[in-house]
Amino acid sequence: MRLRALLETDALGLRLLGGEDELDRTVRGVMTTDLRDPSRYLSGGELVLTGLAWRRDAADSEPFVRILSAAGVAGLAAGEAELGDIPDDLVDACVRHRLPLFAVNERVAFATITEYVVRQVSGERAGDLAAVVERHRRMMTSGPAGGGPDVVLDLLGSDLDLRAWVLSTTGRPIAGSSTAGAPLPADVCGTLAAAHLGAARTGRRGPHRVNAKGVTYSLFPIRTSGRGAASASRDVRETVLSDWLLAVEADAGDWPEERLDLLQGVTQLIAVERDRRDAARTVRRRLAQEVLELVQTGAAPAEIAARLRVAAPVLLPGLGAAPHWQVVVARVEWDGGEVEGGPVAQSLLEEILVDPLASGPEPSDRIAVAHTGDEAIALVPLPAVSAEHDGSESGLLADSLLEAVRTPLTAGLADDGRLTLGVSATVHSAEALRGALEEARHARRVAAARPGRVCAAGHQELASHVLLLPFVPDDVRRAFTARLLDPLRDYDQRHRAELIPTLEAFLDCDGSWTRCASRLHLHVNTLRYRVGRIEQLTGRDLSRLEDKLDFFLALRMS
Repeated sequence: MRLRALLETDALGLRLLGGEDELDRTVRGVMTTDLRDPSRYLSGGELVLTGLAWRRDAADSEPFVRILSAAGVAGLAAGEAELGDIPDDLVDACVRHRLPLFAVNERVAFATITEYVVRQVSGERAGDLAAVVERHRRMMTSGPAGGGPDVVLDLLGSDLDLRAWVLSTTGRPIAGSSTAGAPLPADVCGTLAAAHLGAARTGRRGPHRVNAKGVTYSLFPIRTSGRGAASASRDVRETVLSDWLLAVEADAGDWPEERLDLLQGVTQLIAVERDRRDAARTVRRRLAQEVLELVQTGAAPAEIAARLRVAAPVLLPGLGAAPHWQVVVARVEWDGGEVEGGPVAQSLLEEILVDPLASGPEPSDRIAVAHTGDEAIALVPLPAVSAEHDGSESGLLADSLLEAVRTPLTAGLADDGRLTLGVSATVHSAEALRGALEEARHARRVAAARPGRVCAAGHQELASHVLLLPFVPDDVRRAFTARLLDPLRDYDQRHRAELIPTLEAFLDCDGSWTRCASRLHLHVNTLRYRVGRIEQLTGRDLSRLEDKLDFFLALRMS
């Protein structure tokens, strides 16, 4: 805005004292000061408001005005509340330095002028930024991306003083403005993602306002071309678990329509980058689909191995040798079954598995995920371990995959969806890949037998007893454990005897009297007395393998 516009605004009560020829100067901000030397706080283009507390005598005006002029301020407005008429020495100094000078009527508060200038300048800057965003959008649409979402977030920071971040549906940070400072804490990211997903499931329109650790954020959904207006008729459950979001550290509740429209334009610009990243996954998806079809149709191991050799450089560049592999299977199911879960599970699995083993700060996207029906299958390459390592503890762990994303995903699934996930052991050859696929599928079925909206199971849980337990009906499990363990619990409550902990330790020590007594810090005779009491109360014999197994299963099911 121009100085002339301020002078023509009656509500501001400004009176021009000098500098009529300079009224076309552009005002870029406003600053109130009574410092004798405010230069360190000036960047140029400000309207400076002062109550003249810095002026002790006429000699002070010249150096003060000289400092303002050297800093390139747009003009000076002096209040009449303290001294009445503005001193002539200040008027003369402003004339010498060609600095426009205004008198502020004592009935007008500096806050009124500040609010007006900020509102006008912010609106103009938003318009300028909107034009920049539109140019940038056209450039990204017609050619290679120019820096990705970070560039447009930097524009928000530099032109509108807005700290903003792009987050995935699981709360993973994707981009942030350079002015945003430290990255958002992981728990805040999770809170924002959960709030976004929960609001999307209820059908509320954005932006959604959320308070996290005392800070207000406004959340704007980022919908790609395949998820935007052209597909508005699609069920929200088909897209809610894959949309990104723009989190802005501000309360957008009182924003004017122009600023809201600008932020919507920013989300559309970021969506271009999202489309580009999705397109880059096409090759990996095709590789995974080809390998999956070969495995499921019983192709020769040599043919599968050849396809894996093609896939390895794409998924794990620079490895130099064929990697080891893990298979992860996921299924998203909705009540009613009218929404196809396979594509949703595919997008979600790609997000969950974004470089889960990376040690550096920048995530890579090297996971190949295919889908068939309602099931998504990921082929995860792992660096080959040394020959003397059996690989039993390497690779992905089921629970750790979902640890950080369980809360957001639960909000997105609401009360009508489920995500179940199974993870295979690491395999070292094409021959073992079919077994890994079946192992991951079996682990997913174990996870599906558990309560909860988001569940996972790994190959470590496929020992025979653990594999069978989830499929035992609840009433049978309760009756079995009550018959064996209730007599011991009752006895412990009446006599404070600790028979249940003794039984657990005895089985854990494989029935060794010496090791068990040492672990419990008991004399062997005391241990024998307790075990005898257990056998008397239950009618079982702990020297028999069958009875030991029954007690073991009862403890696991309790």
